[in-house]
Order: sequence, then structure tokens, then C-alpha cells
Amino acid sequence: MYSILDTVGRTPLIQLRNLVGPAEGRVLLKLERTNPGGSIKDRPALYIVEEAERRGLLKPGGTLIESSSGNFGISLAMIGAVRGYRVMILVDPKTTPTNLALLKAYGAEVIVVTEQDDSGSYHKTRIALANKLHREIPNSFRPDQCFNLQNGEAHYRRTGPELHAQCEGELDAVIITVSTGGQIGGLSRYFKEHCPQARIIAVDAVGSTIFGGTSHAYLLPGMGLSWTPTNIDDLSRIDAVYKVPDEEAFMMCRILARHEGILCGGSTGAGMVVALKLAQHMGTNKKVICISADNGERYLPTIYNDDWLRERHMSLSTDPQELNQRLDHIHPYSINPMETANYKPELIELLDCPTKNPHTISIKPPTELRGS
Repeated sequence: MYSILDTVGRTPLIQLRNLVGPAEGRVLLKLERTNPGGSIKDRPALYIVEEAERRGLLKPGGTLIESSSGNFGISLAMIGAVRGYRVMILVDPKTTPTNLALLKAYGAEVIVVTEQDDSGSYHKTRIALANKLHREIPNSFRPDQCFNLQNGEAHYRRTGPELHAQCEGELDAVIITVSTGGQIGGLSRYFKEHCPQARIIAVDAVGSTIFGGTSHAYLLPGMGLSWTPTNIDDLSRIDAVYKVPDEEAFMMCRILARHEGILCGGSTGAGMVVALKLAQHMGTNKKVICISADNGERYLPTIYNDDWLRERHMSLSTDPQELNQRLDHIHPYSINPMETANYKPELIELLDCPTKNPHTISIKPPTELRGS
């Protein structure tokens, strides 16, 4: 008998029909919204929990404690409901009302962290408090998505082979937005080994310093950090980095909804800005894949809310021609990410992370897809 968790993965790959011209490359979206928890985070969350159970780190009746702005926490809350775990998720004021409601609907206990860290974000203060609670609460487990290399391993062993099979090994570029680094770390490793002709393109938010630069506030949800995460274990596997502004990403989201019938989150909007830019320059018959991380319904009160955008002095346009004009100003932030590394290994000790020695977790060769 199957459970809801057996439906994680095997997400569809669809092609854009209306926003790409006949002389441009083919743009395909991998719709991770069809995972049961509504996002790509179901994949690493389930993988990490299963590995913790297998190793005896997570026992029946245990507690899952995690720092998450939304999707990873929602995935853990869903898994906890199925497996019978108590789930505590540490969020911050940027977390949307919809995500808070989803966490609570699954029965998670939500703690809102309001203290900003030295970068003006909440990542470090959330993580530090999650680690403190983990030390204090018996029989608890920290998935530790920012520092646990199993985050990337999940995508190397499962997402990569699945996407490779769907494309029949033929793809020219993979666009991956970046936050905790699991997707870009695992997928870049997989495709450089199995499809080396494919360019790996990382997309970050303007204001994030995953790849260096100047840190400042930004609105894109589910993207960015103030350091290069451990899961990006080899920057040489990334061919280029783009940084996309909030406004262009949000405009792209609304254009996708109006012209392709695709309702997506802000990170997908950012990735698709770069995907369309590459498609215009790569030419016909080239295949550009963009990972669409989650469902746009979670952002109806924000990205798709005209009043919310007006309050932030952002465009309400859903005109593809206006977006195309803005694409002229989108250029690679770096074509040699090794030079922009912003690793901070001291954070593991400073934040007292449970993953004290993350490199002891080996990344194994991909096996057959789970459940196939």
C-alpha cells in the first residue's frame, strides 16, 4: 500500500509555446510543483529523513527541527505528519502568510525569528536557534539543509537521472536557482559526469552574496544566502552565474501565468528570465531546461497581488515585449565562479551546526530511481 510520500519525484517536463520564437532555442520547465508537498524540496527532505532513519539518527516519536523560509519546512511538515514526527520550523518575517498556513495545516510548530544577522538577513539567527533547540530537545534531528551534503546528494542520485532520462540525454543548458545549494551542487555534478556538453547556469538574487558581491535586502523568496553553501562543493562545475533583480523575476512570473498558463514562484521567474535570455542567443533546436521549484499559489498575496507590487513601486506589466527589452540588460555576473567564492567554513562551528564535519558524507554514484 502506497503513502503520499511514494509520489515524490517523476515530475513532468513541459515546453513553452508562446514566449519563445521559432528562431530561438526550446525552453522546457521541469514542474516540481507536482510533488505532494508542492515543491522540489520534497526530494531532499525525504532523502535526508530516510537516511537519518536508516542510520538511527531519527527514531520513532522523534522531533524534526529546521530553519526554513517555506518550502523545505513544508516538506518536512508533510513528512512528519506521515511518519508521526513532531516538527518545529523556524521561519522569519519574510515568510509568506500562505506558507505559514501550510506549515500549520500539516501540524508543524512555527517559531518566527525576528532578529537579523550581520548581513541584514535572518539565515544565521534562524540556524543558530534551530541548533540550540536541537541540543535541548531529546530525540531530535536537524536536517540542516544549509550544511548537510545529503541535500545535494538527493539531487545527484534522483533528480539528475530523472531529468536526464526525460531529455533522452540531449540538453544544452540547465538553469538552476540557488539558495542552500543542494540543487546546483547535486545537479552540476551529475550532468558534468553524464552530459558534459550541457552548460550549468546558476541564478541568484541581486543582493545575495552566495557568489560574492554587495549584500543588501531583496524580496525574492527561496533564493540567496550571505555565503557560498557547502552543498556547492565545486564551483568549477558551474559555467556562469546570473543575478536577477526582484522586479524582472516577478514580471516573468506574471507573464508566464498570462501567456503560458503556468503559475510559478519567484525563483522560477528569476530562472526563466535567464532561460529566455539564453534561448534567444543559443538559437533554434538548442534545449534549455529550467527547474521550476514550486507553485505560484503560495505567492498570490505577494507576487500576483497588484497592491503589493504598487506598494513596492514595481511594474504591473505582463507585456512580453517589455520583458524582452529588459533582457538586454541581463548579463552574466560571473563566467568564472571560482573567483567569486564566498565560503565561510567557520560558520559550521560558529552556529554550532550538527553537521560538524560535512565532508564525511560521501556522494555515491546514482542508482536506479526510487520506486521505479
